[in-house]
Amino acid sequence: MPEHVPLPQKTPERMRERPTWLISRAYARATGLLQEGFAHGGDGLRSYHYRLLAALGEWGPASQAALGRSTGIDRSDVTAALVDLEGRGLVRRAVNQEDRRRNVVTITGEGVRHLELLDGVVDQIQERLLAPLSKEERQQFMALMRRIAAG
Repeated sequence: MPEHVPLPQKTPERMRERPTWLISRAYARATGLLQEGFAHGGDGLRSYHYRLLAALGEWGPASQAALGRSTGIDRSDVTAALVDLEGRGLVRRAVNQEDRRRNVVTITGEGVRHLELLDGVVDQIQERLLAPLSKEERQQFMALMRRIAAG
């Protein structure tokens, strides 16, 4: 087993043109850009915090379980992230009066303001990721990615 991860230019030829390989490399680049962008402009938050705030901002109050399902975040990670967000005053959790075993999460006014700030961070990351593409190529890329993601 190699002691290091091969650089993309050292990728075995049989893998270089495989879509799964290229998608994994693009994912690695996107993940790195997200981590870097949130480290510099995210005020201590990460992309999973952003996903939770975005879901609450768009769809309104939701249960923790629904937030996990809609954002693709594991239930235990949702709980930890919501504790972070609640501690910062960005969300409020309350017991669901119809089912006292569940919490309903609501974004606060401060959470909405913070979400708008994070939108700017994410916009800059998207721009950096897609910088090699023209406007037309970006539109085509997004359409193709949606088709692939939909299966």
